[in-house]
Amino acid sequence: MPKWFKPLLILTYVAISVALWAAFMYAPTEATMGHVQRIFYFHVPSAWVSFIAFFIVCIASIVFLKTGSIKWDRLAATSAEIGVLFITIVLITGPLWAKPVWGTFWTWDARLTTSLILWLIYVAYLMVRNYTQDKERGARFAAVFGIIGFVDVPIVYLSIRWWRTLHPAPVIGGGGGLDPTMLTTLLISVFAFTLLYIVLMVLNYKAHTLDHYFND
Repeated sequence: MPKWFKPLLILTYVAISVALWAAFMYAPTEATMGHVQRIFYFHVPSAWVSFIAFFIVCIASIVFLKTGSIKWDRLAATSAEIGVLFITIVLITGPLWAKPVWGTFWTWDARLTTSLILWLIYVAYLMVRNYTQDKERGARFAAVFGIIGFVDVPIVYLSIRWWRTLHPAPVIGGGGGLDPTMLTTLLISVFAFTLLYIVLMVLNYKAHTLDHYFND
């Protein structure tokens, strides 16, 4: 591991600890939704990380198709796996939050539907990679899939502006009117989850490298 990884690991541990404290102790209880609103501090950062992850997939896939370098394909695969993990968290925490507020776990709301489509796209990306017998061809097919699939990310983000939706407005840059204490807690959580993404990227990329070394 690089020398900076251990300090990063420590910083991530501290940041996540502070984020948990802020989410459960520092942030006030929301007047209308009550304690269930605290899911917000995990739901939004998970969505943020999934967007970053799929952006990295898109960029790495473009470079891979241009250069043919396996390290870029490996980077794309690494980020896709983490992105799927976090968009899965989004799809779990969202309904848990929605049930007490909307009275149902799921509705075919624009934001929910486009998020589900995003999850399906990158699950399909991983399946193309893993189940194509010709690994090189599978990597190229997956790269094209990863690039095209990223188109859904801005659609997910802008869906609540383009269509009528039950989903709340964006709290950052969207006029959500979030309490300053809640906004601070959210920003801490986003920072902590971003660090967690970097840590998982390093570990997963290393795992992919070792797997490639031993299997080839």
